[in-house]
Order: sequence, then structure tokens, then C-alpha cells
Amino acid sequence: MYLKCHKRIKDGKAHRYWSVAEHVTGSGGKRFEKHVLYLGEISDAQQISWARRIAVFDEGSRAVRQMSLFPSDRAAEASLITEGVGIKLDGFSLRHPRQWGGCWAVCQLWDTLGLDSFWGPRIPASRKGTSWLDVLKVLCANRLLEPSSEWRVHREWFGRSAMADLLGCGAEVSAKDTLYRGLDKALPHKEALFQFLRERWADMFNASFDVLLYDLTSTYFESDPPFPDGDKRRHGYSRDHRPDCVQVVVALVVTPEGFPVAYEVMPGNTADCTTLRAFLDKIEGLYGKARRIWLMDRGIPTEATLEELRSRGGMYVVGTPKGRLTKLEESLAEKPWQQVRESVRVKLLPAEKEVMVFVESGERVCKERAMRRRRMKKLLKRLATLAAKPIAYEILLQKIGAAREEAGRDARFIAISLPSLPKNGGSKTLVTFSYHIDRDTLRKGRHREGRYLLRSNLTERDPGDLWEFYLKLVEVEAAFRTLKSDLEIRPIFHQDMDRIEGHILVAFTAYCLHVTLKTLLATHAPGLTPRQALEKLSAIQMLDVHFPTTDGRELVFSRYTKPEPDQQLIINVLKWKLPPQSPPKITSSGTVEIP
Repeated sequence: MYLKCHKRIKDGKAHRYWSVAEHVTGSGGKRFEKHVLYLGEISDAQQISWARRIAVFDEGSRAVRQMSLFPSDRAAEASLITEGVGIKLDGFSLRHPRQWGGCWAVCQLWDTLGLDSFWGPRIPASRKGTSWLDVLKVLCANRLLEPSSEWRVHREWFGRSAMADLLGCGAEVSAKDTLYRGLDKALPHKEALFQFLRERWADMFNASFDVLLYDLTSTYFESDPPFPDGDKRRHGYSRDHRPDCVQVVVALVVTPEGFPVAYEVMPGNTADCTTLRAFLDKIEGLYGKARRIWLMDRGIPTEATLEELRSRGGMYVVGTPKGRLTKLEESLAEKPWQQVRESVRVKLLPAEKEVMVFVESGERVCKERAMRRRRMKKLLKRLATLAAKPIAYEILLQKIGAAREEAGRDARFIAISLPSLPKNGGSKTLVTFSYHIDRDTLRKGRHREGRYLLRSNLTERDPGDLWEFYLKLVEVEAAFRTLKSDLEIRPIFHQDMDRIEGHILVAFTAYCLHVTLKTLLATHAPGLTPRQALEKLSAIQMLDVHFPTTDGRELVFSRYTKPEPDQQLIINVLKWKLPPQSPPKITSSGTVEIP
């Protein structure tokens, strides 16, 4: 890289602008110049340049004073010099590269949601000057951009980010204990945050809360019991396929557009069917009673909770277990099909206070059939390999069991005839086996592919609408995927239950920022995902450009790199405006002095 001067004559005066550039080789071998950092003007016209913007800390008098600048290769006009310091342009260096674009995007999203107005009065700065608001911003930015533990934020990430430049804070906000205490400060305001977000979603995006999606997931811990009384970490059904780890259950309510409304952390051994009643009370306590439509998957509601939901005036569209479909097959066989969408047809079975909707989706038929064929093909191939030669009886059982487990429910379509335990030689005896496709079971399975049963008390609604309501459950599933993949809420390493819930609150807040960006992109750039946009913007770096001066000090310019065309396009479609470059600083002995 090198320093490049741009000269321009304006109003009869010569102006010189400086930038850091580099030579880049193109695909055809042709080299071209690429501008990396724009430094601005270093001219003699102090009153229109940086003379009023450069604060110098005088080590002798311990005071801040103004100082004019002029390059060391020419003299400034005497009338403009108050106290001169020469700059050695040929001695510049680039230092401390750090990630700026993604951090700036998080701050923009934070301001868009107006979270300063919520958190500012609730977590004011401490008597020692610790800005808990900045601590929370750092935690949320890390969770959204590069999820990691508080320890890693303290040791690595904060120094590699430009959060200090954007927030105007020091490294004290990234102190390990400060980050942990930041979780403690935020947790008591969880319920108030739900109400604030509901108002913001309604004001910003005209979100409606008449239809709510409810589902549960689990997140596991790298810790072992026993735990103190009241701790929610328990062994239970793991949706993360980690039954060896303790976990908590997270219940989440979102709107059909994906806006999160509320969540609750429950013990890890909580059964799905026991959670709905408490959450109904929670939502009514936060937002009042209303005739809301609840969308839930099978396994969550019971007959008792659905009856209670009806008594409260609530409406619902829920899935049903496959066993209930078996009981109703004869009754459904007599009903005619109704075409409700291009590739969707339904059968209606009226019941007391409800209607049963038997749905067949052409797209789902193709999807489930392809999945079943792929798993069966893999299982048949594995069985053919095992049957090709005799294997020890004990090892054969283990390998067949592993193959059937990988095939899941589709293993029932293949009947396997295993030999009995040999009397002589025991489990080490070499044996073989036979297998064949169970045609009757396969025929029944094919008949149910792409078909499922819904139940609802919206008896007057069009059945196609009920089917579309149920499809909206993908939004809450997408929320769980984002929390677990993009935001990496798991595994959790905290040992204190309040810290655990604080960690989940930070992940929830980061998800709110993610949803805000997703909604903005859906309006202005529908082909772009939030993760893609953040990755693009995160490539914008900030560097410190150091110029040695003739008096032994250094002039430091902290500059973010010029956005590439695709990055600038994202900024433009989001209607964001890049901030001005920060003013330069004078350093002493290589250390930046910030008065």
C-alpha cells in the first residue's frame, strides 16, 4: 500500500486530498489502482480544514489545545500558523485493523428499534462510570455477528471489533466481570422489553398480533448435575439430539411475520403438553384478553387445554398426532375431496365445537416420498453389504440396529429375518440373515405421504385459510433455527441460573435485531438474507493510519475502508447513511492520547 495525493484547484486555491491506495492485479494480468482509505484534506486552510477538529493533549501543561497542521514538504502561510507541527508523509503506517461494517450495522438496527430509549433509563451508568448500555450493545453485537462466550469477547473479539470507536467507550466495557454483570442488569427488565417490542413492531411494520404461533425447543449445557434447588437444568427430551446433556426448554411466541412477542425458560424435563396453560396466562397478563388465533404443532395442546382455550374465547389451528388419523380413516373415506389451492385438497369432518381438516399437499407428497426413497435406498444398500458374507451374531445385531436407527420410521418398510441365537459358539458364531420389502406396510405408508390432520374451532373459515394458517408455523421453526445456528445460543457454559437466563435474553434481543434487518431487506432487497447482508458489511474494516510528525509525535487517522459497490448497494437500499470519518488525533510515543 502507498499514500496517494489528489490535487484540486478550487476558488483559485490549491487543495490536496490524501488516500491510501494499493495496486491490484486483474484477471488479465493488468494492474490497476484501488483506493482503500480516504484520509481527507491536509491543507494550509486551517479554518476550513481540521484545525478546529484536532484536540491535542499537551503533556507539559496537561491541557487540551488546538494545533494547526501542515505537511513537512512545504511551508504554510505564516498568518495561518498558530503552532506548527510538520507531518512526514513518507513515514505513514497502517495499524490495528478491526471489523467496522458489521458493528456499525448492528448500531443502526439498535437505533432503528429505539432500544436506547428503553434500556437507557433502566440500566443507567454506575457510580464508577460503567456504561451498562454500552455493555449490552457489545454483548448483542457479538451474538449477532460472531457468537462467542463472554470470556472470548473479553479476550479477543472486542479488540478485533470497532465497537469502542462506534460507542465512544473504552476497553473497560469488555472486562470479563463487567460483561457478566451486564447480564444481571438486563434480566429484570425482560417482561417490560416484551411490551416495548410489541409497540415498536406495530409502529414500524404495522404488525398484527391477532394470530400467534407457539412452539418449544431445547438448548443444552456443558455442565453436569447436581444443581441447587430451583435450577431449571434437567435431563429431558432433547431436540438437539444431545440426551447426554442437561437442558432447558424455551417456549417462544412469534407472529406470522416472524416478530417475537415473548418467550419463557422452563425446566429441561418439561413435557410439551403441560406448557400451554401457563403461557396463555402470561400472554393475557402482558397484552390483555383478546380473541387471538393460536397456531400450534401436535403434541403441545391436550383436550383439557383446548377446552380451556375455547372457554377463554380463544381460537386455534393445531396439528394432531398420527394416531388420531388412524382412528378417523373410515369416517374420512366417506367424505369428498375439496380443491382449495392449486396443489392442495382437503376433506372436512365436522365435530363437536370443531372441524377436522384432512389435508393432502402435492408438494409435500413429493417431498416426503423423495425422503422416504432416499432413506430406504440407503438402508437396502447397507443390508445388502451385511448379507453378502457371514458376520458374528453379536456384531450383526449391532450393525443392523445402527442401520435401522439411521433409517428412522422408514425402517418399518423393510422386514428383516434374523437367525436365532446359536446354541454352539454363542454370540461369536458367524451367521447371515435375509430381508425383503414389506409391500403391505409400504402401500399404507405411501397412502399417507403428504397427508396430515388439522383441527380448529374456526368452523366458519375457509379450509384453505386454515391450511395456510398452519403453514405459518414455519416462522417459529425458522426463529429456532436462527437462534441455534446464526446466533449460536447453544451450548451454554454459564453455571448460575440467572446468568443462563441473561444469556438467553441477549440472544433474544439479538434475534429481534435480526428480524428487524430481515423485514427491512424483505421490503427493499428481497433476495438478500440478514446473514448475507451482515457478512457483506462486516468486510468493511477500520484502520489507524499513523503519520510521524517533525516533533516526534504521531498523527493518527482512524478510517473505515471505502465500501465496495455491493456493500454500498446494501447501505443504499436500507436507506442508511455512512457516518463522517472521525477526526484525527495526536499521539505521543505511539500511544493515542484521548483527552
